[in-house]
Amino acid sequence: MKKILICTSILFVLMTGCSKQSDVRMRYSSDNSSTQYEIGNFVEPASADYITKDLSVVYEENNHMQDNSITALSALMFNETTNEVLYANNVYEKIYPASTTKVLTALLALKYGNLSDQVTISADNGGITSYGAKLCNFQKGDVVSLETLINCLLVYSGNDAGVAIAEHIAGSEEAFVNMMNEEAAKLGAVNTHFVNSHGLHNANHYTTAYDMYLIFKECLKYDEFTSIIKQPSYTAHYKDKDGNEKTATFETTNMFLLGTMDAPDGITVFGGKTGSTSFAGDCLLLYSEDKEGNGLIAEVFKASSKNDLYTQMAHLLSLD
Repeated sequence: MKKILICTSILFVLMTGCSKQSDVRMRYSSDNSSTQYEIGNFVEPASADYITKDLSVVYEENNHMQDNSITALSALMFNETTNEVLYANNVYEKIYPASTTKVLTALLALKYGNLSDQVTISADNGGITSYGAKLCNFQKGDVVSLETLINCLLVYSGNDAGVAIAEHIAGSEEAFVNMMNEEAAKLGAVNTHFVNSHGLHNANHYTTAYDMYLIFKECLKYDEFTSIIKQPSYTAHYKDKDGNEKTATFETTNMFLLGTMDAPDGITVFGGKTGSTSFAGDCLLLYSEDKEGNGLIAEVFKASSKNDLYTQMAHLLSLD
């Protein structure tokens, strides 16, 4: 398998030299000013201060590596230790992230909140009424620590946990979404636009595999994040509106951690984040290590089924 060297310079240098044409528009805005440019036709902004200085950038002409085993819309396999792309296909393609959105929600919670903060739930199930949405069933008046909410968000993928985090950190979900998009832009994830904290489908809630790589990479800098995503289950302890103790145990959505799907020999799966809607298909962000201790970030977006998702992810992991 052809391996691709990674540029570690700032993003606009890469894009100036990239030959790939794309209809995906990248954007960044600050205050009342904005800059727009296209991949392959970059116009240097007045200031690039928002771009992460130590940014590993996926570069590959035509953004495609042929592998008939990968049928998902977008996929990426990156060796963080050696700075090598082992597989990349459609990493700049617009995708719906579903619940992989929650890694950015968790990032902001860890960055701006205190794990010991006590959060009062504002509405039953966070006000979410969408059919089939995963819910922790938190009720109005329940008092839940921020640490518990982040665990419920990442392990069980509770959508109501996402709303509670958003309201606690920013005062409202709308204000929190603004923080999410600003944080994404700072990380160089300039093809991301989110409209909620959890990833339930909205046509204006989208990203790319490359952007999600940047966000997930940032999350992995937090020890609390990596500890949480390793768990096959989590038991939440909180109080209801009357002060009564409540307990609920939530199982991970990650089939590798549940043991119902196997990773390739020599690969240790630490964890990540799943996502699934009818529009997004089945999605997975994953952090693993190989037998040499190399860190691996792998992504599959819009697989046709859960079985296909994990089969393709296992195949990516075998490319190391």
